[in-house]
Amino acid sequence: QVQLVESGGGLVQAGGSLRLSCAASGRTFSSKIMGWFRQAPGKEREFVSTMRWSDGTTTYADSVKGRFTMSRDNAKNTVYLQMNSLKPSDTAVYYCAAKIANYRSTNWRAYDYWGQGTQVTVSS
Repeated sequence: QVQLVESGGGLVQAGGSLRLSCAASGRTFSSKIMGWFRQAPGKEREFVSTMRWSDGTTTYADSVKGRFTMSRDNAKNTVYLQMNSLKPSDTAVYYCAAKIANYRSTNWRAYDYWGQGTQVTVSS
């Protein structure tokens, strides 16, 4: 089992920045891929970014490309999501996820483990 704990959400004005953290524990060696997803009220869970632990290769959704950066700290078993130039449309609960199979995926159903989520609210 892998446990994921997100932190760093909050309320920010449009144009501002936040950094989300996701600390992994347990059988972390089994989770080859990490991802960030978000879900706004009444909407389906949406892909944000995904990264391979081993080499840091990352893919972003078009909606966040150039504004969000996903990174990792292997020693701390932690991934981060730096979010800049935030927009009201970025408002959602953000989830960290991990998957065992070693291929990146933008489909939330491909992920095996999930954190509890952290709320990000961007005011206009």
